Amino acid sequence: MRISEASTRSGLSADTIRFYEKSGLVPPIERGPDGLRRFSPENVEWLVLLYWLRKTGMPMKEMRRFAALYREGEASIAERKTVLLNHEERLHRRRAELDRCADVLAHKIATYRKIEREVS
Repeated sequence: MRISEASTRSGLSADTIRFYEKSGLVPPIERGPDGLRRFSPENVEWLVLLYWLRKTGMPMKEMRRFAALYREGEASIAERKTVLLNHEERLHRRRAELDRCADVLAHKIATYRKIEREVS
């Protein structure tokens, strides 16, 4: 498939895909006789993973490390798993922080609603 379809399927813009490819985050993409990229389903699956890693706040430096480990093959599975487990822990901490933020906002909104009722 071409980059436009890979973009649609992965959620990444074509520019982001090109950037990720130049940054070494994406395994080599085959090119057709016309020189255009031809994305395999496995390429798109990798792009989807990169989309979600970035969407969940994984730093680019860590994404590059994860991609480098991926290129090392099966010998790096344990280390890749550790990278993902560490990221998961960060997500849990961030979720707890966001939950606390939501509680503070809900309290403040309730306070304003109470004041509005009293003034009416």
